[in-house]
Amino acid sequence: MTGSPHEFLHPRDWKPALGYANGVAASGRMIFCGGLIGWNAQQEFESDDFIDQVAQTLRNIVAVLAEAGAGPEHIVRLTWYVTDKQEYLARLKELGRVYREIIGKHFPAMALVQVAALVEDRAKVEIEATAVVPQA
Repeated sequence: MTGSPHEFLHPRDWKPALGYANGVAASGRMIFCGGLIGWNAQQEFESDDFIDQVAQTLRNIVAVLAEAGAGPEHIVRLTWYVTDKQEYLARLKELGRVYREIIGKHFPAMALVQVAALVEDRAKVEIEATAVVPQA
């Protein structure tokens, strides 16, 4: 991907990965975000809608990265935990729109796991992020 400070890894004979990377090579200062969920800075949910919670979760990731002088372009890995895989799949178009609005056209290595529940009962999504800021 152009404009990224990292090298995206994709074997030439593999079908293109859409919306994620198979691998990322990076070096520099590493930043690890814990599992963030779709509540605001006061730890209050403003919506029970899946897409609204995804958008808030992504904004939360961007805010934590900013504390380390990083941005979405430095993300090398996202691990998504969702309580309803079918809702995730049914709303991919909306999800893609909010993802691009907040993260941009930056698609790091990703994994998605369906879980029975998250610690916060109202949470529908939790995302862990890893970012690497290249040395100046």
